[in-house]
Amino acid sequence: MAENALKFLESQPLVFALIKILIVFAVLSGLVAYLVYMERKVLAFMQARLGPMRVGPWGLLQPVADGIKLLLKEDIVPAGADRWVFLIAPAISVAAAFTCFAVIPFAGNFFVSDVNIGLLFVLAVSSLGIYGIILGGWASNSHYPLLGALRSSAQLVSYEVAAGMAIVGVLLISNSLSMVEIVTNQQKMGVWNVFLQPVAFVIYVIAAVAETNRNPFDLPEAESELTAGFHTEYSGFRFALYFMAEYTNMVLVSCIAVTLFLGGWLRPFPSVRALNILNYMPPVALLGAAVFIVWLGRQSRVAMERLFFIGLAVVLALLAGLVAIPVVLNAIQGVFWFTAKVMVFLYAFIWYRATFPRYRYDQLMNVGWRVMIPVALANLVVTAVLRYFLSSHGSASPAARLIGF
Repeated sequence: MAENALKFLESQPLVFALIKILIVFAVLSGLVAYLVYMERKVLAFMQARLGPMRVGPWGLLQPVADGIKLLLKEDIVPAGADRWVFLIAPAISVAAAFTCFAVIPFAGNFFVSDVNIGLLFVLAVSSLGIYGIILGGWASNSHYPLLGALRSSAQLVSYEVAAGMAIVGVLLISNSLSMVEIVTNQQKMGVWNVFLQPVAFVIYVIAAVAETNRNPFDLPEAESELTAGFHTEYSGFRFALYFMAEYTNMVLVSCIAVTLFLGGWLRPFPSVRALNILNYMPPVALLGAAVFIVWLGRQSRVAMERLFFIGLAVVLALLAGLVAIPVVLNAIQGVFWFTAKVMVFLYAFIWYRATFPRYRYDQLMNVGWRVMIPVALANLVVTAVLRYFLSSHGSASPAARLIGF
């Protein structure tokens, strides 16, 4: 019956695409909501605090409470603001961030769409998100939001150039703009692009942190200088939309980094048979999470919380048993490894926030224009020269085979 249902969906491409869009939207919305919770918890542990603990067991229902609170808060529009631009600006940023996931391959057989210019589509659509910040800052009719919007636009321009040059180095190796093809090419070579383009990888990661306005590059919303930056005059649900766009962009740039440099849905070293034991990591990870939750439950002094954690641990243990079935294990391999790599990047975003002090604005621009862009350009030139010489000598050499020429 399941096979018949799958064949029916595949025969109805629009329906199948709509279902995949709904799945991606639902999962991404939940991830963004709990990413805020994760950030508050991780920062609390790094600072010897507990973080959210009041709403639900161990504060797990805090994102739900935050969402309800923001929905019920009054939506204030400043008297001198351009009303319609002010209202629509946050929606532009959110729409641009979510649209980009249409071409992200979460696994070899799970993606909304595979277009031959997928990477170009991501770069083009994600760049539109800056209009939401600029329009929101300008329409607020206030000095602090305007300065934050101007900072954000200058920051995006400077770091998007460096990020684009870093990505071109990957394109020279992959010979494709398709996100799926870039991962497939890494599978054929048996090596991730991060080992062939380490300089481009470092440049892209730094540029991604700057583009998403995260510490230490959160100058557009620097509380000590601009109160809250471009969203100072926003409240209620529209205030939440800006944060939703920011955290969605964090997930997006992490997905792009994983796809371009870290093999996408491929497990580490997929061509090394000695490491095939890594294929059993999904059930092992679920069992590890169950053990951690049991330990966490034992720390609670509330009986209901202990019961909740024990029940959650039992559910995870049952899921581990289900995932251990070979058919299921093979089906979720791609999604598991892709998600695990993305979570590492998201943890790094939080780690940076707790570690590095904020740059001054002149330092930010100097790093972007005087360091990042020249280094990215040099890396691009070296990659192009190596590609030319290796291709001109044919594909017989090991080095040429390694980088796919």
